[in-house]
Amino acid sequence: MNYQLTQTGSITLLLEDGSVLFLPSEDNGTPEWFAYKKWLEQGNTPLPAPEPPTFTTEEKLNAAGLTVAELKNLFGLT
Repeated sequence: MNYQLTQTGSITLLLEDGSVLFLPSEDNGTPEWFAYKKWLEQGNTPLPAPEPPTFTTEEKLNAAGLTVAELKNLFGLT
């Protein structure tokens, strides 16, 4: 069991079976938060948040459902 910070400020609990439990960024009084605070008090440190992925312009366009040619056409650049 280990904890990892996220880009949004919440905390993930990485369980031994590979599943993930998300904790909110602030103490909400749940047993999971109590366990997290106890874990911190024992001198543990959560893993840092993973670096956000970087995408090329073409990958961003593909994610939006566009191609470079379609974008050029949209802006009258063809």
